[in-house]
Amino acid sequence: MSHRNVRRRHQQQRSKIDQRVRQTDAVDFFNVLTGPDLMDTTEACLPPHRERLYPPTVTLSMFMKQALSADRSCQRAVDAWAAQRSAEGLNVQSIRTGAFCRARKRLPLQMVATLARKSGRLLSDQAPQKWLWRGRIVKLADGTGISMPDTPENQAQYPQPVTQAKGAGFPLARLVGVICLSTGAVLEAALGPYEGKGNSELDLFRGLLKTMRAGEVLLADSLYCNYFLISSLQAIGVDVLFEQHGARITDFRRGLSLGKRDHIVRWPRPRVSKRPRWMTPEQHAALPTEVTLREVEVNGQVLITTMLNRRQVHKVELSRLYGMRWNVELDLRNIKTTLQMEVLSCLSPQMIEVELWVYLLAYNVIRLLMAQAAHIAGVQPREVSFKHTVQIWTEWISRSLLGRGLETETQLLRLIAQLKVGNRPGRQEPRARKRRPKAYQWLKVSRKRARQQVRLLGYLPNTST
Repeated sequence: MSHRNVRRRHQQQRSKIDQRVRQTDAVDFFNVLTGPDLMDTTEACLPPHRERLYPPTVTLSMFMKQALSADRSCQRAVDAWAAQRSAEGLNVQSIRTGAFCRARKRLPLQMVATLARKSGRLLSDQAPQKWLWRGRIVKLADGTGISMPDTPENQAQYPQPVTQAKGAGFPLARLVGVICLSTGAVLEAALGPYEGKGNSELDLFRGLLKTMRAGEVLLADSLYCNYFLISSLQAIGVDVLFEQHGARITDFRRGLSLGKRDHIVRWPRPRVSKRPRWMTPEQHAALPTEVTLREVEVNGQVLITTMLNRRQVHKVELSRLYGMRWNVELDLRNIKTTLQMEVLSCLSPQMIEVELWVYLLAYNVIRLLMAQAAHIAGVQPREVSFKHTVQIWTEWISRSLLGRGLETETQLLRLIAQLKVGNRPGRQEPRARKRRPKAYQWLKVSRKRARQQVRLLGYLPNTST
């Protein structure tokens, strides 16, 4: 096929996508995903499909709306789609959810995950220099737990914790993410069972090392502070800043002193007897015999870093940078609480993974809007409220205000940037609730058995036997 024919076919495919987006009014999300930077990725990820009521573009757009909606039911999504079609003068055939649910199952996981990763990397790579730390990209890493419906399929893939009684618990998965500090975008994520060999937070993170690039900085808590991970990151040219692990003793009388409570030390390679189970003897022998690190103490907190030059980076600056690690906790809260991803809703492990990446894609779209608004307002993306952006974005698309020209879109971005989050460094709040829960007893047996007990006794016994 000639180059001219290939180009003509490429243009025809683009025009088909644009036409389909306009006809279905999926522009609320796909105006972002079919922009010039993501057009090729979106086009390459679209699976072969027929022109149904729910093509992949419409299905993914509706799925993302569910992620941002307080009512995440499929019935509400279908009702909203039917109302939108009716407002556009199109035929509304049925409001049953079966066709939409089948369309969601046809969404390829690779398509959703690729779009989420690509949008995150695009946002991080295009961040202006003034958003970066000393001109460098800083990445945050952390893990959290995700619950889901109690189905046999989910229990087989993501078993409930052993501390929960059989039939009374819920499947639990572990999620580890890598997030850009300057923009808040999710760059990579890994999902696995919460318990069992090879499923710890560090095990999952090791699978994400491919997302790290030379010259970047990794910021994480004390769990990540170990010889094996630090040596792996040093090998690819990544600097680290971790809190000292509680099991390691720091003695500032040793090593090369750089100042008060600031010195350079060498950590020797652990003995073969302490080799992790996942590492082969050959891999252990190939590691460097020692790693050179800098230990500093600021306000009673000991930090570990590979940035050894005291004149380039003072320990007070390291402490300020580590204080920004708290942003990953806020980002996970936004994903789990603001977007309500703490409990997923799909009934099979395959759809659980698709649903997870749909949430992360919707999250990155919101972060993209926040970055655009911050750029216009001349502020940092971290100064813009995530929840406010979700609220005004959902109101904007519910009234079909997008696609009405540059002036309307600019007004949206200016409204997003108006509400800024408070700057409260060092803030400490108790993790406790003042409002008491309702006085219902805990369900300690399966629901099926509890119904049998109620039928037999007329009430639910207050024991698990």
